[in-house]
Amino acid sequence: MYEFITHTWNTIKGECSHSCSYCYMHRWGKQKPVRYDEKELKTDLGTGNFIFVGSSCDMFANNIPEGWIEKTLEHMAKFDNQYLLQTKNPARLGGFILPDNIKICCTMETNRFLPEIMRNSPEPIDRALFMGLLLNDKYITIEPIMDFDLESFIKMLKTAKPKQVNIGADSGRNNLPEPSKEKVLQLVSELQKFTTIHNKSNLQRLI
Repeated sequence: MYEFITHTWNTIKGECSHSCSYCYMHRWGKQKPVRYDEKELKTDLGTGNFIFVGSSCDMFANNIPEGWIEKTLEHMAKFDNQYLLQTKNPARLGGFILPDNIKICCTMETNRFLPEIMRNSPEPIDRALFMGLLLNDKYITIEPIMDFDLESFIKMLKTAKPKQVNIGADSGRNNLPEPSKEKVLQLVSELQKFTTIHNKSNLQRLI
């Protein structure tokens, strides 16, 4: 998903309750119920890696037991790595102590709330507001980027206070409402005024 990530690691597996229509996990067919894989706690996570934890299921979704998250964080703390935790529900992150080597990432595809696509996910404005309250280094991922209202989207992204914004297009042929090339370039130009931009390779289709 990210060129700067060296590994992925998943203790929480199965169907994500957010059920976003475009999720790449749908390509694998019907998912099993969400579960905790205790065997993953035997994994040697190594040293000097940048590990995306929870790449296949949002481990901070409301239906994930707190104990599962705590056990995962405890295992991460045994190894000298950087970690990326990505969620659409940053409101839950405030309930956990996260050391500085954990980077927090939130998906915000647009400023608009599109329930037929985002389904059970929190509204983008709520994601931004809770991200703004967190102290760890923060990333925002705008992927798959969907059509947006430039002024409102920029204001919302500033609220989240991201150190880096990753931008990517829909790579799954999901027939999403996408912005024009001009709008994407305007967005990038405005974002560069206050944060670092990482354009993913799949964005080339739009620009």
